[in-house]
Amino acid sequence: MSTKITTELVKELRDATGISVMQCKKALEEADGDMNKALAILKKTSSDIALKKADRNAKDGAVMIKGDDKKSVLVALHCETDFVSRNEDFVSLLNKLTDIAFADGIEKMKNQAKDMIDPIIQKTGENIQLGDSYQVEGTVLGNYIHNNKKAVIVSLNGGNSELAKDIAMHFTAMKPEYISKEDINEEIKKTINEIFLKEMENVNKPEEIKKKILEGKIATYFKEKTLLDQPFIKNPEETIGQILEKAKATIKEVKSYSI
Repeated sequence: MSTKITTELVKELRDATGISVMQCKKALEEADGDMNKALAILKKTSSDIALKKADRNAKDGAVMIKGDDKKSVLVALHCETDFVSRNEDFVSLLNKLTDIAFADGIEKMKNQAKDMIDPIIQKTGENIQLGDSYQVEGTVLGNYIHNNKKAVIVSLNGGNSELAKDIAMHFTAMKPEYISKEDINEEIKKTINEIFLKEMENVNKPEEIKKKILEGKIATYFKEKTLLDQPFIKNPEETIGQILEKAKATIKEVKSYSI
């Protein structure tokens, strides 16, 4: 004899899962009113739905940072649209994932992520994928998030957290590709040199002048893309390298992520 599927049972399952009334009712009917079986059915359905949506482009999303005075963690979560990235369930999921990463470590968070993400895929109807996750440790840390789409953690040797936060904010706005000149390898230099050489082919100047123009173009290009050489966004009279030198500080580590 089948168990009567009451409104109370449906409500209880919906409260436990957040999944739509009709899906909860269907799962309870399939489970003959057994709450544990219904939960298992919904979990399998969530996983099946997630698998079907896995190849859809999750190009939007949000990033979150949590930290104290010893470490910071950054977690990125992708979805298909900005609308879902602001959805309460999506934000709550990102919050929980970041909490786990901060409390128990990134690997433990990754191990739990799929079971946490699949039900939200079922609820939102969008592909949701975990992006990159980072942990940065140090005694001088600064974090900055812009519009929940770009996030940076900066760790310094020396200086203070306010300076580290300023540099994180600058990094978010100016998007440097390298921290210092030492990070620019020979292959990159060669590629940029070839690009600018091609641009110079039709310049009608003596070779010596062309060589100086080429050197100037390459130097400017790398200066604009190297953090320590960039004019500080809050005071363009000084470079990031100069303000760090004043504070007797150096960059220990930078982690960034952009949606």
